[in-house]
Amino acid sequence: MTRLALILLALLASCGVIGKAAAPLDAYTLQPLPIAAGAASARHLVVELPTASGALATDRILIKPNPLQAQYLPKGRWVDPAPQLMQTLLVGSLQNASGFRLVGRDGAGLVPDYVLLVELTAFQAEIPLPDQAEPLIRIGLTLTLLREADRTLLATRRFEQTSLAANTQTQTVVAAFDAATQLVLGEAVAWVRSTAR
Repeated sequence: MTRLALILLALLASCGVIGKAAAPLDAYTLQPLPIAAGAASARHLVVELPTASGALATDRILIKPNPLQAQYLPKGRWVDPAPQLMQTLLVGSLQNASGFRLVGRDGAGLVPDYVLLVELTAFQAEIPLPDQAEPLIRIGLTLTLLREADRTLLATRRFEQTSLAANTQTQTVVAAFDAATQLVLGEAVAWVRSTAR
């Protein structure tokens, strides 16, 4: 085999590896709370884009083998970076809860009565100990509600919920993310509505 043929084979082999590494990941999303009956008030609320650490501020699905290490699920990603995804879930859930006349995002041109500051503190799957088969999903938020007229801090509160995934399959892990997120959203929405009264 000639030197040129060997070079071409090596290039083709490397292209195959690059092609596999660049294969698109399956994209997943989560659900807001369902629509609830109730009368809307005249109040407007803006949900700011959540702040998050570098490990969370990505569209990759975070896995933590231990508190000091960050890895990512190899076969899936979120449809948006985690902070934007959580903002979308909060906006949708607060709209569906019927507690406000209008709920929007920061920068949407809305003049709000209230502003919700959000810190995404946990949004990960935690790898279990060797004798535990189920990954633990942990979702954490710190919410701060401001009255926009005078920028008064009304209250701040941290929310955290967990859910066990039945196995380590990507779809099962995402379903457990959704279950934990539903719990956090339920608590968060109830708190925002009662605090803004």
